[in-house]
Amino acid sequence: MLYDAYEMQRSMLAGASAMATFGADWMRNPANPWSYVGGGQLVSSALEVFAHASATRGKPAFGLDHTVIDGQEVAVHEEIVLQKPFGQLKRFRRDGVEGGPKLLIVAPMSGHYATLLRGTVERMLPSADVYITDWRDAKLVPLKDGHFDLDDYIDYLIAFLEAIGPNEGQGGTHMLAVCQPSVPCYAAVALMSADKHPCRPKTLTMMGGPIDTREAPTAVNTLATERPHAWFEQNVVVTVPMMYPGAGRKVYPGFLQLAGFMSMNLGNHMMSHWEMFKHLVQGDGESAQATKDFYEEYRAVCDMTAEFYLQTVDLVFQTHALPRGEMMHRGRLVDPGAITDVAVLAIEGERDDISGLGQTKAALTLATNLPAEQKRYYMAEGAGHYGIFNGSRWRNKVAPIVEEWMAAHA
Repeated sequence: MLYDAYEMQRSMLAGASAMATFGADWMRNPANPWSYVGGGQLVSSALEVFAHASATRGKPAFGLDHTVIDGQEVAVHEEIVLQKPFGQLKRFRRDGVEGGPKLLIVAPMSGHYATLLRGTVERMLPSADVYITDWRDAKLVPLKDGHFDLDDYIDYLIAFLEAIGPNEGQGGTHMLAVCQPSVPCYAAVALMSADKHPCRPKTLTMMGGPIDTREAPTAVNTLATERPHAWFEQNVVVTVPMMYPGAGRKVYPGFLQLAGFMSMNLGNHMMSHWEMFKHLVQGDGESAQATKDFYEEYRAVCDMTAEFYLQTVDLVFQTHALPRGEMMHRGRLVDPGAITDVAVLAIEGERDDISGLGQTKAALTLATNLPAEQKRYYMAEGAGHYGIFNGSRWRNKVAPIVEEWMAAHA
């Protein structure tokens, strides 16, 4: 019933948003005498903020059609390398550019689309042949396509690396995990290393990942540990309604995760919208648009399968299976000690309120048989969770570290 109630509210707000947009346009129309009255700009700005906040959103586009390499503009085209029911491997092909390192960016399956990493991809395009995991909204996957859990996530990563090809040639293949996928990426690398898999990456970079959430627990970690596993199954798992292709599938809906994240910093979000309103009143459309662009992406959410979510809560946040040496993949122990030749870089944000300091760094300690020269830790000073993979700190401070690490181990 929760999903049905949400859909009803979403439909009502969609109509209200359309009416508010019409009202805002009418209030600022030069042909309307009220647009010249002092209160006209005030009313139109308020309507525009409401229209933006209540509008429905689908999957955003990456919109990366070019990059600049050695001072020359190069066209970029998206192509699908491998398509599977719950996700696809997308490549950003650079016209006329061959060779160089191949970089698989693993996007989180955590309520947002892979386009949340648009800035990550854009920054790495000049120096690497970039691929990304483009996860699918679970409510759009029919029940006939089966289930998807943490074991399947690891299988998908291995399949994507195999699709990229054997780790050979100029630059080699590298993997970059952002936040949540650090655990399955680490597990996949450990399994592939134990098998001496020819497609295992030369480097694994993990940014703000929950490798060991016992280190500096955050509000997110506390939420996952203060309630029993059954509570999550009973309170946040819902059934996809009949209007979607995935009708009947059990999911953790994106709108619930978004509500949780926004409630953690509700004051900041309210201030952002207040600032947007003031910018509109003052006629500063550029500043207002910057806020709009952020929320267009931030509020575009998707569902994840219940089995993946519940297994992640259990193994990553409650039982800490990986750092305890107890994580299994289809009956096989995941042993970080098997990693002997994949260079590991752990990156954390000083002010990360989602993955606390030390949680990602723990991966370096767990890789007991990896030589010290193939381990590195970097803390981005002043950076929050999103700052380590988006924004100026990512572009100017963090990305150069990643590029240097890839080049050093290519």
